[in-house]
Amino acid sequence: MAHPLQLRAEVLGITAAGAYQQLLLHAPGVAARVRPGHFAALAVGGEDSSMLLRRAFWIHRADPAAETVSLVVAERGRGTRELLRSRVGGTVDLVAPLGTAFPQPAGPMTALFVAGGYGSAPLFALAEQIAAQGGAVGFILGATTAERLFGVETARALTPDVLVTTDDGSAGIKGLATLPLAEAVKAIGAQAVYSCGPAAMLRAVTEVATAEGARSFCAVEERMACGVGVCMTCVLPVVGEDGVSRFVRSCVDGPCFDGTRVRWDDIGTIPADVDGAAAMGVH
Repeated sequence: MAHPLQLRAEVLGITAAGAYQQLLLHAPGVAARVRPGHFAALAVGGEDSSMLLRRAFWIHRADPAAETVSLVVAERGRGTRELLRSRVGGTVDLVAPLGTAFPQPAGPMTALFVAGGYGSAPLFALAEQIAAQGGAVGFILGATTAERLFGVETARALTPDVLVTTDDGSAGIKGLATLPLAEAVKAIGAQAVYSCGPAAMLRAVTEVATAEGARSFCAVEERMACGVGVCMTCVLPVVGEDGVSRFVRSCVDGPCFDGTRVRWDDIGTIPADVDGAAAMGVH
C-alpha cells in the first residue's frame, strides 16, 4: 500500500492528448513514492463547492527530480470539467499516491501490456522498468475509436511489438483489444500480462492469459468515492491466498490485483459464500 501525502499541488500545464487531457502538477514529495499502478485523488470545485467527493485518476508519470506527477483526465461531467478549467499557476488539492501498485518484477521477464482507452496511462512506467531490467515488452492498445486511444507512439518508442485495435476500425484491427491477445502472448512468449480497463475486458484478458500459461495482473477501474478505504463503495469479491472469498476495497487493497483471484462474474452482487455475507442478510 502507498504512503500518500495531501498537499496543494501547483498546476504546471494542461495539454490535449487525443480525447483526453494531461494534467501536470508540481507535487513535492509525491513523485518519489509513486509506483506503477498508483492513483491520485483530487478535490474539485473549490472549498465552497457542493461536489464533496474527490475524483480519482491514474498517475501516468512521476518525476522525482522535477517533483512532478502527470495525470490523464477524461472529461466526463461537472467535476472533471471544473478541474480542467484550472488555471496554470493555480493549485489543486491532491492526495497521492494511493492504492496498491503492480507487483514489481524481480528480474528480466517478457510482459504484454493490454489497455482500453486511457487505461494505458499507468502501464508505461512499468513497461519501461521491465525493459531497463533487460526484459522484453509488447502492447495491445484498444479503444472505441482512434481518438480515444492513448499512448500509441509512446508504446512504439519502446518496442516494435505494438498492436492497435478499435471497435469501429478507425485505427488498427477492427474489434476488441482481446481479439489478438492469445496470438500476441504466444508471439512474444509473454510470462505475464498486465492490463487496465473496464471489468469485462479484464475478465477476458485474465481468461486468455491464464489459458496461455501467463500470469494476469489487472488494474481495475472501480468508482472510488473516498480513495482511502472508508466509504466501501469500491469493494470487489476476491479470493484470498487462504482460499476464502472476501470483499476487498479497490482503493487500498487494489486497484492492482492478480486477475485469477477476482470473482469477475460476482462483481456488483453479494455471493452467499463470501466471508461476512451472512451478516449482510444473505442466506
